[in-house]
Amino acid sequence: MEQDQTIKLLSGNAMPVFGLGTWLLNLDTAGTVAHALEIGYRLIDTSSDYGSQPGIGAAIRESGIPREDIYLVTKVEENDDAYRRTVSNLAELGLDRADMMLIHRPPIRGAGEDLWEGLIRAQNEGLTRDIGVSNYSSELIEMLIAASGVTPAVNQIEWSPFGRSQYMQAYRREKGIVIMAYSPLTRTRRLTDGTLLQIAGRYHKSAAQILIRWSIQSGNVVIPKANQWQHLEENIDVFDFEIDAADMRRLDSLDERYSALGSLPYI
Repeated sequence: MEQDQTIKLLSGNAMPVFGLGTWLLNLDTAGTVAHALEIGYRLIDTSSDYGSQPGIGAAIRESGIPREDIYLVTKVEENDDAYRRTVSNLAELGLDRADMMLIHRPPIRGAGEDLWEGLIRAQNEGLTRDIGVSNYSSELIEMLIAASGVTPAVNQIEWSPFGRSQYMQAYRREKGIVIMAYSPLTRTRRLTDGTLLQIAGRYHKSAAQILIRWSIQSGNVVIPKANQWQHLEENIDVFDFEIDAADMRRLDSLDERYSALGSLPYI
């Protein structure tokens, strides 16, 4: 499997299957993202409320890598005017477009149909190539589709062998929605699981690398967060091996609806 592997979205656009999550990446953001880009990362995920957008934009602009070769995901918040926030995000990043805009989380009431209309407008005006959601249930996604006729390209949700949903897996396949897995390393809390460590030893890889590889082989996009250069380099070193079918089934069997955040926001 190649490091530059991509997955096709509903629009026909291609998205890298692996990238960098930047929540709490506020110390030398530009330097960390610059190093990530230097060693082969091509997808960067951020949000208007992470505080990381100025540094990320600087790293992208100064990287020397053609803009079309870097995939940028950013988000609007549930109380935003989604179109205006898209414009302000781009200003903060110093870029003229995003590759993916997401609704970060659904509002307290409803699915955020007005937010979705704002992102549709942003997409129609070329401010972003694709649009999607984060932390959405299938029921809420159905409400957006019913209101607009537009299906989200991705649903960014917490996803790991320890916590996921077979129903969501089936639903996203039916709709052609790509899962973007955040907290794929369980925020380190399950890295000492005995089954996981046994499998990792068989492949001479770390527990974190097995979790990342499992997510990619499951057909997802995965965005582990890393602040240290050592972890950036470890996380991307997952394209020189493949987990066999038996071990994938063992990893699948670990599911217990675990969430590092307390609960999964979907069924």
